[in-house]
Amino acid sequence: MRLLCYTQGRRSTDQIKELSVFVTSVIALLIPCHAVLVPWLDNDPFEEALIGIDDDSWNNGILSNTLPLHPSEVTEDNRSLKQKGIVPQYVIDNSPLIHLYSEEKYWPADVKDFVKKFQLRDHSGENIIKESLHDLSDLQEFYSVESQNGTYDRISSEGTYMTSLDDFDKDPKWLLGEQPEYGTGHIKKAPAVLFVVDKGNGWVDAFWFYFYPFNWGPYIMGSGPWGNHVGDWEHSLVRFYNGEPRYLWMSAHGGGTAYKFEAIEKIKRLRRIDGKLTNEAIKKPVIFSARGTHAHYASVGQHSHDVPFFFMPLSDFTDRGPLWDPSLNYYAYTVTVGETMTPCGVEETKMGLDWLSFKGSWGDKQLNAKDPRQKWCPFQWKYIDGPRGPLFKNMERISLCQRFKWWNFWKGCPARRYIKRGEGLDAEKNDLVGDNCGILLYNIRPKWLRGIFRFVTWRGSVCFIMDYFTG
Repeated sequence: MRLLCYTQGRRSTDQIKELSVFVTSVIALLIPCHAVLVPWLDNDPFEEALIGIDDDSWNNGILSNTLPLHPSEVTEDNRSLKQKGIVPQYVIDNSPLIHLYSEEKYWPADVKDFVKKFQLRDHSGENIIKESLHDLSDLQEFYSVESQNGTYDRISSEGTYMTSLDDFDKDPKWLLGEQPEYGTGHIKKAPAVLFVVDKGNGWVDAFWFYFYPFNWGPYIMGSGPWGNHVGDWEHSLVRFYNGEPRYLWMSAHGGGTAYKFEAIEKIKRLRRIDGKLTNEAIKKPVIFSARGTHAHYASVGQHSHDVPFFFMPLSDFTDRGPLWDPSLNYYAYTVTVGETMTPCGVEETKMGLDWLSFKGSWGDKQLNAKDPRQKWCPFQWKYIDGPRGPLFKNMERISLCQRFKWWNFWKGCPARRYIKRGEGLDAEKNDLVGDNCGILLYNIRPKWLRGIFRFVTWRGSVCFIMDYFTG
């Protein structure tokens, strides 16, 4: 009887312990996930959440009524940039460093050299300019084209394509780009393009654009690549308030991910002022460029390609390959008061502004289905249209996101508070780097309960929902 009572008592004690562990685990999940209970606190901080919401992230003197403005609404009274044509030092101090993929084949390039390899043609294949492009000045918003009756028509550059003089399928040398210098991260022949946009009320957006001659698409179960295109513009956004970096957004296939600036990994570098090294060490944010596609992510490993869920057939891959420091070589422009664009240097002045207004594609038109170089798989072609230029990447936006993907039906752009970890063998697995859906599951006990949670959430829609609500 005593043994029976003892056994029953022990079972009751064990059950109580398991119940307490379960309750503790639930509480542990809920405490850092207050946004799950109050999801709007972690919604787009610039379009919905800040209006009438007292969010902790908006301490330090930031008020909900001092939101960024469209550049056209910035006036002399509310401007943030006091000087046109001058890049603030804080923009350079907090410019992103980029880990290019260790086995990358298509490296960054200079847009000035790139354009010399093309003709400009319309959608039907007719030349807009009889000769090849000589320099950036040949890229314009409108062209005067001679008609059959001898008159001249003014046509828009929209719907035109920079068409390769060489067969891009054979990887001509100009298509491969330039690698960064070991140690410094400098690329002499591949300047980035920087736009410092005044959003008023103390807000400044620094858009860093990175140009690659070619986008090498992903594979599906060893078949591919799919979605290749000549010319590739990627960019990142660092948003400042009163000179302090608050948010960082990085592009990926027309979409992207936003983070609070403090969440992003940092690397110590010697500070540069006016291009000269100082003895002062500063911490600069680090982002990772995916193999071939150059999509940006905040961590190392395997990432879903253009969709919110990991378990998809298309993936991007990042690692700690050569480090590129775009702040060592760039073209710069400021945009302020009434959307006035001002070059920041002699070289930018020589280049002019017309090339930025070019509405056509920075690369070839999608190859015809009968072209022997073209291939097709369900929902994708091997070669697709080239991209449009920087001014068509929604730099006037108030939201952090460039645009919203088809699956983002709520039109929100939350700024994540934790790095979203990559998956796969190359992922860096530690508690400080990782998607918080996974982080929150590490310490659940007992093991069978943790197994259930992981089965339900891992690599699926529930995990994505948790990631969205918890930042």
